[in-house]
Amino acid sequence: AQLVESGGGLVQPGGSLRLSCVASGFTFDDFDIGWFRQAPGKEREGVTYISPSDRRTYYIDGVKGRFTISSDNGKNTAYLQMNNLKPEDTAVYYCAARPHLGGSNWWWHPARYDYWGPGTQVTISS
Repeated sequence: AQLVESGGGLVQPGGSLRLSCVASGFTFDDFDIGWFRQAPGKEREGVTYISPSDRRTYYIDGVKGRFTISSDNGKNTAYLQMNNLKPEDTAVYYCAARPHLGGSNWWWHPARYDYWGPGTQVTISS
């Protein structure tokens, strides 16, 4: 199984980015996808989650209304649309996958995911 993120970059505060996560080697519909981020000196934190089978989503409070997670099962791809970006959003962003077992428990916890991409850098700066 493999995940590869893309779409990171440098943008000014208030700008937008769309990250993509392309999955291969497993049945996309059967896996939950989480987006995580890790800023320098901080722990990796869960940002948002989607269950491709039922489209259920969750977000942490700090990104609600600004970030949107989605998935295209036909393309084995998950997306993270990020709007109104802030300097505190600066981090390496990772997508992760775990088998969908019927619930969304601990969706924010990195240890609950089996597969990870290498990450993509997002920098918000003027």
